Amino acid sequence: MEALDIIRAEHRGMWRLTTALDTIGQDMELSGSSAEAQVVGLMLAYLNSYTDRMHHPKEDECLFRLLRARSPQAAADIEQLQAEHREGPAQLAALQALAERVAQGDVEPRSAFFEKLHQYTGDLRSHIRLEEATVMPLARRTLTGADWQEIDTAFLDNDDPLFGVNARAEFAALRARIVALAPDPIGLGGAAARTNPAAVATPTQSTAPPAVLEIKALTSHYGRIQALHGVDIEVADGQLVALVGANGAGKTTLLRTISGVQPASGGSIRLQSKEITHMSPDKRVRAGICQVPEGRQVFGPLSIDDNLHLGAFTRPKGDISADIERMYQLFPILREKRQLPAGTLSGGQQQMLAMARALMGRPRLLLLDEPSMGLAPLLVDEVFRIVKDLKADGIAILLVEQNAHAALSIADVGYVMETGSITLSGPGNELLHNERVKQAYLGI
Repeated sequence: MEALDIIRAEHRGMWRLTTALDTIGQDMELSGSSAEAQVVGLMLAYLNSYTDRMHHPKEDECLFRLLRARSPQAAADIEQLQAEHREGPAQLAALQALAERVAQGDVEPRSAFFEKLHQYTGDLRSHIRLEEATVMPLARRTLTGADWQEIDTAFLDNDDPLFGVNARAEFAALRARIVALAPDPIGLGGAAARTNPAAVATPTQSTAPPAVLEIKALTSHYGRIQALHGVDIEVADGQLVALVGANGAGKTTLLRTISGVQPASGGSIRLQSKEITHMSPDKRVRAGICQVPEGRQVFGPLSIDDNLHLGAFTRPKGDISADIERMYQLFPILREKRQLPAGTLSGGQQQMLAMARALMGRPRLLLLDEPSMGLAPLLVDEVFRIVKDLKADGIAILLVEQNAHAALSIADVGYVMETGSITLSGPGNELLHNERVKQAYLGI
C-alpha cells in the first residue's frame, strides 16, 4: 500500500500550494498590487503540470481502475474524481489566463481572477477530502495483495519516461523559480510574514487541519531558577522548524518540556489543538510526540532489533513488523547489524538507531535534539539528508541544533533562543542571511 503514502504526500504538497495561493490572493486584494500575479501563474503552471502529468494518470490508470472492478459501490465517487481530473486543466488554463492579464496591469479581470482563484483552491481541497475520506479507505479494505503489488509498482516506477527522474527535475526547477520570485517564502514549506514573522501560513479550521504543535507563553523552572521565559513556537503539519542558540540557551529544556520530562510552570502546549501541558510523558508518546534525545541514549546491551521494538512499545505488538522493515530500508547499515548490541555501533550508527527508534512510534511530531553532535562531517551530511527525507515524508519536525547553518539551510522556519527566550524568528533562509545570526551563530 505504498501508493497511498505517495498519494497522501502529494496531497499535502497540493494543500500547501492552495494555502499559498489563498494567502497571495488575499494580500493582492488588500494591497491592490498586481506583481504577485506572476507568482500565482507559476504556481498554477506547476499544479497543472504536476497533477495532469504525474498525479492523476497513475490514479486513473491503476488505483481507480482496479478499485472500480473490485468495488461497485466506489463507482460514483471515482466517477466524480475522474470528472474533476478531466475538467481540471481547462479550469486552470482559464485561471492562468486571468493571472497573466492581472500581472500585466489589466484592472478589468481582477474581481473575476480573485473569485476563480478562491473557487479553484476550494475545489481542489474538496477533491482531496473526498479522495482521502472515502476512496482511499475503501481501497485499503477492498483491494487484494496482487492489486497492491501492481499499483505500488506503477507508483514507484522511477524509469517511467513521464514520471521518472527527468520529469521530477523539471518540476523541481519550476518550484525553485516559484520560491525565487515569491514575495515571501510562503506555501511551499515557508510562511507569510504578517503579525508574527515566524508564523506558518497555516490553514484555518474551515480549510485545513490546525498546527501540529502550538506553544504559548511557556515557562519552566529548575527549582527557583527560571529556564524558559514565555516561549511561543508553532510547528505546522509537514514542516521542519529549527531552534538554534548557544549552549545553555534552553533548547534542550524546551524539548524536555514538550515531551513531558521537564514540567511546565506556566503557559500552554497543544498537540493538534489538544491541551497536553500537564499530560504525562507516556501519554504524550501515545499522542504522537517522539524524541531523539541528545547523545543518542540507545539501550547499549540490547540488540538493534530490541531497540526498535522498544520504540514501538506503546503500539499493538502485531502492528510493527512492517515498520521495522521500513526502518531497515531507511537505514540499511542497521539491517546488517540487527542482532548486535547497540553499544557496539559507531556514533553515527547509534544516531541512526535513535532516529529509527523514535520513528517506530509513528510520531505526529518528531523532536530531534542535536542529531549532529560529535559526528564526523560526512556523517553529519548523512544525518541531515535523512532529516530532509523525513520532512519530505510529511513528518512535522522540531530540530534543535548547534550547527545553525546546516539547520537553517533545510528549515522552513527558524527560531533563535537566548537565555530561555525566543529573540528572533522567521523563515529559515531569511535567518540564514540575517547579519545578527551570521555573526553570533554562523561564524561570519
